[in-house]
Amino acid sequence: MSETDPLRPRGASLRQGSEDAQARSRSRLAELRTQSVADSGLVDAKLAVDLATHEVRENVYLFVPNLIGYTRILLAALSLHFMPYHPRYCTVLYCLSCLLDAFDGMAARALNQSTKFGAVLDMVTDRCTTACLLCFLSSAYPSFATVFQFLITLDFSSHYMHMYSSLATGSKSHKLVASDVSHILYMYYTNQVVLFIFCAGNELFFVALYLMHFDHTPVLNATSGKPVIAWASAHVIASLTSYGPWGTWVLSGLECLTWAGVMALATLPIAFGKNVINAVQWWKASKILVGVDLVERARARQRDAAGVNGGPPLELRAGEWTEKED
Repeated sequence: MSETDPLRPRGASLRQGSEDAQARSRSRLAELRTQSVADSGLVDAKLAVDLATHEVRENVYLFVPNLIGYTRILLAALSLHFMPYHPRYCTVLYCLSCLLDAFDGMAARALNQSTKFGAVLDMVTDRCTTACLLCFLSSAYPSFATVFQFLITLDFSSHYMHMYSSLATGSKSHKLVASDVSHILYMYYTNQVVLFIFCAGNELFFVALYLMHFDHTPVLNATSGKPVIAWASAHVIASLTSYGPWGTWVLSGLECLTWAGVMALATLPIAFGKNVINAVQWWKASKILVGVDLVERARARQRDAAGVNGGPPLELRAGEWTEKED
């Protein structure tokens, strides 16, 4: 391009304008960083939006745990697509989405990429995925629709209230529960094995109910095309028949039981325990929020009595109200 090209000055002007905008953006970003580091209190919402928009050194959206979270959402969405008519695809995709739930936390701890965004993304994905499956079960088993609706309500409300109570008390994570607050929740959230067993068992129970809607093949099938199953079934049937009326009664039950039913029976105690934990979580969160309300109302009454700028601050101790002198 020649020096007399009329586009040259315009291009140079555009580049200069872009460089000025980038310089202003960098200056603004430095100011935001300084303000956020210097501020020891809560982060202002506008400041948080600006940081998320202009930050270039770290992109929280692309942290490995969050990428795993996006993958979970995609797999869950695909499983919901296949849910009404293709149980195999749905089950595989759904279980993969749930299984990845165990790896995002591991990645966050290993890579030092634990974030509030990731924690909320993980919880919202869990709640929505389970709720969608329970919605399908409500239509598949209309006689138990109220039960499934109750489980959805309990799951959402208990986790929402627990998360809100954690924020209200200044906790860094909803999983940081002290044993003196709730020994049950303490064991549930701090022991990774216990957490995995209850979460996985609960999901497997619902998946088993889903498969029962499609699979009606009994466990005992002497006419099965698979020789091992046919031989084992014939052997069990012959053995139970020889026990008389008691064996016949057991056999009648087994003839109606599918493999999905076996999995449902095996995971039912775990699913029941998980929902008991949800109920405990809901109750404890309610008490914490009421306690926070009582403290704030007492402080407000103290300010009204002593004046906005006067009076000693109120301090709450175990089992008593005290006033602390400055």
